[in-house]
Amino acid sequence: MLTLLFKFLPDFTSGPLCKVSWFPCKAGLCPQSCAAAEPDRRLRPAGSQNRHPSEASRSLESTSSPASCKRVTPVCLKHHQINCVTFPLPGEGPEQQLLKPNEWSYCDYFWADRKDPQGAAHVTGFEVLLQKQLKGKQLQKEMAEFIHERIKIEEEYAKNLSKLSLSPLAAQEEGTLGEAWTQLKKSLHDEAEVHLKFSNKLHTEVEKPLLTFRGDNFKKDLKKYDHHIADLRKQLASRFAGVEKARKALADRQKDLEVKTQQLEIKLSNKTEEDIKKARRKSTQAGDDLMRCLDLYNQTQSKWFEEMVTTSMELERLEVERVEWVQQHLRQYTTLRHETDMFNQSTVEPVDQLLQSMDPAKDRELWVKENKTGEVRPVDLDI
Repeated sequence: MLTLLFKFLPDFTSGPLCKVSWFPCKAGLCPQSCAAAEPDRRLRPAGSQNRHPSEASRSLESTSSPASCKRVTPVCLKHHQINCVTFPLPGEGPEQQLLKPNEWSYCDYFWADRKDPQGAAHVTGFEVLLQKQLKGKQLQKEMAEFIHERIKIEEEYAKNLSKLSLSPLAAQEEGTLGEAWTQLKKSLHDEAEVHLKFSNKLHTEVEKPLLTFRGDNFKKDLKKYDHHIADLRKQLASRFAGVEKARKALADRQKDLEVKTQQLEIKLSNKTEEDIKKARRKSTQAGDDLMRCLDLYNQTQSKWFEEMVTTSMELERLEVERVEWVQQHLRQYTTLRHETDMFNQSTVEPVDQLLQSMDPAKDRELWVKENKTGEVRPVDLDI
């Protein structure tokens, strides 16, 4: 919270600019003295309240005697601004607590801007969150492309297996060996069917869901979030410019009042007490204007804060939803892969059974019966 501190001091002279002040400070007054005179305050994320402008006015008002309006202390800040957003100074005030401790939530870690590595511009924390969403959608699209390539391999493999199963090679093999060989070739056809079904399921149950998850409307929704938060930042920048303008106006009025008061004290001018009263009223009005600008600024920043929390939490929810969606369908891939292995195993089981029942003696018997040329053996020649 920005705070105005007005205090009448007997011997005020211009000094160097205070590092945390809008105005010159006396040596030894700022920042330590100002910090000691001002109550501890911290940036409150939402619902923060400023002093009523009349408080600043009353702090500038005193008796009508010239001696009572000697000098006004500078306005000292307990915070600093980065791109028109107000943050607490390091070490000032109580330490802020995370909104969602131990969760690494988006709403706790993206308040500041960071420099764009590709240029001189700054990227807001909210833009970083939006880029994460867009990158996630792109990576999911690439996953779908990967699965598509896997499907093409499966389809080509199934095609080649089916073609090979029709090969006439060793088709004339006979007996139990011939039966096993015929079943082995048939198993290739069955395996081709398994892989073809696997590729079809990959398309419908993995590739398509990954590709169609959050269509074109998703980007439109992200743009709405982007424009909304960007508009609030623009409003905040405008309010901060108003604060700066009012601050400068107050500095000018204070300086004018100081000059008139000094001239009266050293009798370098015939300025009347009424002239000083007018200068004091103008300075008081400038203080009121500054406080009103501060109120508007803090209200706008509170609104931006609330929308940042709400929207960043929504983006966090969307990212969790995306990861869980990808997890679900990649697990479906492994399930289908296991099923394919099981079906492939079932295609070779008949082949195993026939191979185990092969009988070379029986094959020999069948072959001999079909191809024998005679059972009578030769005998010795006898004269």
